[in-house]
Amino acid sequence: MDNAVWLAMAICAVGTFLLRVLPMLWMKRHLIRQQAAATDAPMPVWLTVLAPTMIAAMFGVSLVPANQSFSAWLATALGILTTLLVWRRTRSLGWPVCAGVLMFGVVEVVALVAGG
Repeated sequence: MDNAVWLAMAICAVGTFLLRVLPMLWMKRHLIRQQAAATDAPMPVWLTVLAPTMIAAMFGVSLVPANQSFSAWLATALGILTTLLVWRRTRSLGWPVCAGVLMFGVVEVVALVAGG
């Protein structure tokens, strides 16, 4: 791989790490200050909104396939449908994601084998 790719991957890794660590460190300091002052301040609103906002952004981006072919749209649609159906049955987070990714992969592989 080109060095630029490694640099981009490292920057993405550091950015992802900081998005998770900085709010945690800030909240830890905030709680220590609240304990020292003997007050029970509520959690800041921006911390309760941060995680759902990030998940919604990633979900929105993943709804549009990078390759605008029929097989990519079909894989995306079947992956979403599978995710929703498994979620409806299990009401969990892990299994629906695994099933949706698996369905997406199966459709892409079948399309690749059938097309070439």
